[in-house]
Parts: sequence; C-alpha cells; structure tokens
Amino acid sequence: MAKIKADQRAERGSRPARRLRDKGLIPGIVYGHGAENMPVTLSEHDVELALLHGERVLELAVGGKTQNVLVKDVQYDTFGQQILHVDLTRVDLDERVELQVPIVLRGTPADEEAVLQQTADVVTVECAVRSIPDEIEVRVNELRGGDVLEMKDLPLPDGVKLIDDPEETVATMTYVSEAEVAPAEEEEVEAPEPEVIGREEAEEAPEGAEAEDQAEKE
Repeated sequence: MAKIKADQRAERGSRPARRLRDKGLIPGIVYGHGAENMPVTLSEHDVELALLHGERVLELAVGGKTQNVLVKDVQYDTFGQQILHVDLTRVDLDERVELQVPIVLRGTPADEEAVLQQTADVVTVECAVRSIPDEIEVRVNELRGGDVLEMKDLPLPDGVKLIDDPEETVATMTYVSEAEVAPAEEEEVEAPEPEVIGREEAEEAPEGAEAEDQAEKE
C-alpha cells in the first residue's frame, strides 16, 4: 500500500487549483464513512507514481493522522496527460467495495485470418479492499474467427464478484471478407439526357391563347 502525505486545503475554486498545479500539487477531496468532506492537496509526483504502479488503496497521512482511502476517481486534462483532481473515499481494509478494474488481453490469436477487436477495457466488480486486483488478464491464444469473449468469461480471482452484465461483449474475432477490404468499383452513372421540348409540348398551348389567336384570324 502506497503511503502519501496530504495537506488540508482551505482555498476552493479554479484559480487556486490552477496555482497549485503550477507548483506540482493536485487538489483532491476525501469523503465517506460518515465523516465530513475534507479538501486536500497532494503531490502530483506521488499520485502519478502510485497510479503507475496500479495502487488503488492508499495510506493517506493528513494532519498527523493516517487513514486508508480508495482512489475513486481521477480527472485528467483534455489530452489525458495532467491530473486535475482526485477523489478519495475512506475505506476499511476488510469492507467490500465496487470499482472498475482494467481488462488486459495478452497473447496472439492462432487464427491469422480473423481480426481481434476489444470492445470493453474495464470491468465493474465487487471485492474486499484487501483483494482488489490490479487488472484482469485474459489469454487470447485460443480464440478463433467467430469467437466472442463476454464478461462472464473473464477469469475473476476468488472473492471477486462480477457486477457488469454477464452477456456484455469484451472482445470479438471477426473474419474480414475480400469484399469489405477491396476498393469499391466505380459504378458507371449515365448522364441524364437533356430535356427537349418537342412539337407536342409546343402545340399544347393554353386554351385562352388558342381562342385569342383564332379570333385574330377571323
């Protein structure tokens, strides 16, 4: 469990938060377990290092006291590079929590004629805080064309319960036909023939005009 030091934060708002980030600090909030919400400031380097190593539960030292917290949410900038804010919820190590865990596909399918496409990269599970897995690893070496990997097929560790729909698709093996990859042939499009006003249309004059012309002749 990573140990991180934090300081209570008095200022709120976008401008103070921007000043903190300029100093290499991250604004955050600690909540849960019936206690008051506590705005805090954390080291950006410490948080990034913990997340890089897959840490989900942290030992947070604030105001001379230590408490266990779960990284509930991390907000990034538009480019997904800089951490803007961190949500931390207080937890007991023996309680069960619901959270999302990354799904990692490993290996190379033996069927070279099919394309492997991953449609879900996280799975929602429930487990004890002490037993939170870093990731759910799935070997795909045996997958062949037409196979579908679903949530219920994920090899969850003991004590980890699936929360997502068991029928939700995680990955598919699809054959790509020649018709789908070959460039579409250009279809010959006949140019529309020019509209010609024939004698019949010329002869079809309004009745009023015909009567007026006949009157002049008489």
